[in-house]
Amino acid sequence: MSTTSHEEVRADAAKLANEEDAFLWRWFCGLYDEGRIRWCKSAQGWLVSIDHKHLATEHDFDAAIRMARQRYFSGGRQRLERSSQSVVR
Repeated sequence: MSTTSHEEVRADAAKLANEEDAFLWRWFCGLYDEGRIRWCKSAQGWLVSIDHKHLATEHDFDAAIRMARQRYFSGGRQRLERSSQSVVR
């Protein structure tokens, strides 16, 4: 792969990532403005609920919002499984 081609691939990937992030945070802002999304920090991580349904618990806020969005658009609440990042008691 030539340097120019490699640079084009990187630029395209960066553009796609920026578009996905913009969509995510516009979605978040819309829910926030409507009072439909809630989050809080707990010992288990960031808990995120949409329309009073708990959709995600992750150690990182960004990851929790992304997981909540994924579950929201998948048609409902999926079973929340412990990730490898779960707090050990």
